[in-house]
Amino acid sequence: MSWLITRLGRRAIDVRPGEVAALAWSCAYFFLILTAYYILRPIRDEMGVLGGVQNLAWLFTGTLIGTLLLHPVYTALVSKFPRGRFVPLTYRFFILNLVGFFLLFRWADAAQSVWVGRFFFVWLSVFNLFVVSVFWSFMTDLYRPTQSKRLFGVVAVGGTLGALLGSTITTGLVGVLGPVNLMLVSALFLEIAARAAQALDRHEDRLMQEARDEARELGGPEFAATDPRTHGGDVIGGGLSDGIRHVVKSPFLLGIALLMLFYTIAATFLYFQRIDIVARVFEGDPEGRIRLFGGMDMATNVLTLGTQIFLTGRLLRWLGIGFGLAFLPVVCLIGFGALGAAPVLAVVVVFEVLRRAGNFALSRPAREVLYTVVSRTDKYKAKNFNDTFVYRLGDQLGSWSYTAMAWLGLGLSGLALTMVPLSLVWLMLALWLGRKYRSLQTQAVADAQPRD
Repeated sequence: MSWLITRLGRRAIDVRPGEVAALAWSCAYFFLILTAYYILRPIRDEMGVLGGVQNLAWLFTGTLIGTLLLHPVYTALVSKFPRGRFVPLTYRFFILNLVGFFLLFRWADAAQSVWVGRFFFVWLSVFNLFVVSVFWSFMTDLYRPTQSKRLFGVVAVGGTLGALLGSTITTGLVGVLGPVNLMLVSALFLEIAARAAQALDRHEDRLMQEARDEARELGGPEFAATDPRTHGGDVIGGGLSDGIRHVVKSPFLLGIALLMLFYTIAATFLYFQRIDIVARVFEGDPEGRIRLFGGMDMATNVLTLGTQIFLTGRLLRWLGIGFGLAFLPVVCLIGFGALGAAPVLAVVVVFEVLRRAGNFALSRPAREVLYTVVSRTDKYKAKNFNDTFVYRLGDQLGSWSYTAMAWLGLGLSGLALTMVPLSLVWLMLALWLGRKYRSLQTQAVADAQPRD
């Protein structure tokens, strides 16, 4: 019976026998990271409220500055240490930060706690992007292009389950342990994640062999597209500004940066519109708002999990990376158009659920696959710059532009319609990146062919 279940599971998720152990460690690694983050996320939101809602925009600006300051520190680690050392060092740096915040909250009085809370809000917003970016950099370094198309959707399942567990832990234990003590619980999960990363590192050779075997079955040396001459134990080297310089100089990496920028601007606009519409519909009914948000989260998680497990890998392999990248701008193009015509609760709820599920299940895995055809330097340095600084820059552009246009008198319909042309440009960029990815992959395979 267990043999039958294992075989059916492999068929469902399209994993080869030699990839099973690495896939399991990858899912566990992502599960632990997002568990650690989602334990802290409600605490951060509470700190934001205590610090004053009117100060949130400035806290987001502080987050942008923090990501820019931390990026060269991270690239210094990448330049000097092999992957097996700098990945755990990155997580343990954040663990030390968590212990420091735990002590500060223990010692601070009420007035001081407000300021510590503001710093914690900024820190966690930086922490979230960095730890997830490092994780996906590791994945793009470890898995080959064809493997990533098949398996990244399944890897993302680990993160979805981790987010659910982290939220559950906070909800269930905050009354028993208190929010400050939960920081140590999060630190424990982060330490286990660092150990999972080290365990996963030992499966690189087996994954590469599976890539070779798959390439022979497909009739070409596809595994060579990620340069098998390099290994996770090699030091990447380079300078502190490599990530920024390479993004500016490479049309492909710059295109990914713009993709991230469009995504965050659109997400920020929709977030503001959702808050506005829900506040009007459920005015004076906080329990109704909570029930609605809980129902939206449940619908998003169910849709995301089902798609990640059974569809993501097959859709990306059959329809291509361009399809995965284009799905979200198409949803936004239709969704913002519908909101412009009818800015009502039903429209914003359906739009938000489809957008979030589409991002987690299709667009995010497709975006990560793009990095499997770039150099190891760009997988860790350029990708981190795009995932952190560019992401937060989009937050800033989205929030301040929405606020400015609302101040000028643009209503909900007008604000939604401003996102329609942006979504159209975003769609064209996504299709171009899909074609460019195929071109780079084909070129890498051609370069790997033996010369006469």
